[in-house]
Amino acid sequence: MATEIERKFLVISDGWKKGNPPGCFYRQGYLSADLHSVIRVRTSAGRGWITIKKKKGNLARWEYEYEIPLNDAREMMDELCRKPLIEKVRYRIICKDRTWEIDVFSGANQGLVVAEIELDAEDGIFAKPPWLGEEVTHDPRYLNVNLALHPFCRWE
Repeated sequence: MATEIERKFLVISDGWKKGNPPGCFYRQGYLSADLHSVIRVRTSAGRGWITIKKKKGNLARWEYEYEIPLNDAREMMDELCRKPLIEKVRYRIICKDRTWEIDVFSGANQGLVVAEIELDAEDGIFAKPPWLGEEVTHDPRYLNVNLALHPFCRWE
């Protein structure tokens, strides 16, 4: 079992784009979700996955992820997942020897840009790039599962 520890921030400028490779389109939906766990289906780059996450600590979550046939993933998203689905382009960039994932949302979450960093420990230290804005790690509105239920375009 893998443990995921990540922190999430709003992105306040396009400074992260300079010299970075193109992103990858992700489409994902949720089969089940409650306060402590989610079951997600995702497609990207011609592949499909099912992922189960459960809250483990303050920032940590258990994560089980398995590749599934692409057609099964698509069918699950179309027929079983809550709508709207999450659509985003993910960019993986290296900044100050750390990998950041920048998600540029489209569809019902158009206009939202979020950066995530995975850490080895909940108290992990990292340098904050200048394009990083407010931390939203503890704001549940920014969880992808909640963006599927309450899309960014409906926020006031």
